[in-house]
Amino acid sequence: MPTIDSKQAQELASLEEAKALIRGRRGAGGTPGGVGTFLLGVGLSVLGGYLVLNQVQVSSSFTFFGLWGGGRTAGFGLTMLPLLIGIGVLFFDGKSKVGWFLSVGGLLTILAAVLMSLSIHWAQTSLFNTLLMFGMLAAGFGLVARSLRAYPEVAESEDS
Repeated sequence: MPTIDSKQAQELASLEEAKALIRGRRGAGGTPGGVGTFLLGVGLSVLGGYLVLNQVQVSSSFTFFGLWGGGRTAGFGLTMLPLLIGIGVLFFDGKSKVGWFLSVGGLLTILAAVLMSLSIHWAQTSLFNTLLMFGMLAAGFGLVARSLRAYPEVAESEDS
């Protein structure tokens, strides 16, 4: 009976390890299987999300936090004042906490004013299109969630 030296034993161990890696291949979410289901779910989610977002219409009517109405728009310069003062202070002293506070606060105020001035409307569409859009979105999310579960192990046949 031939003896196995240490080099051959290491090669045999690495070969067995490679076989185990191939057999225990991981899929979506680190679980066995589910890659095809995951990709189909992502595709349905992306397509459904695109169709839903395509039906949304966004318009703007700047009214400075909704304080002015009746067609009277607000001045925008007052919201820029803290930002501009903060930038000036930062150019004078880059480590100034007051400058950073005014700059970040002014920028957040401008961002909030712009976001609050947006009006979002759903475009008219048929019931079939609405059910199709949201159905694709829900089916995609469901398939992605399903693909993250472990699939049952496929028993290897003893004929091979």
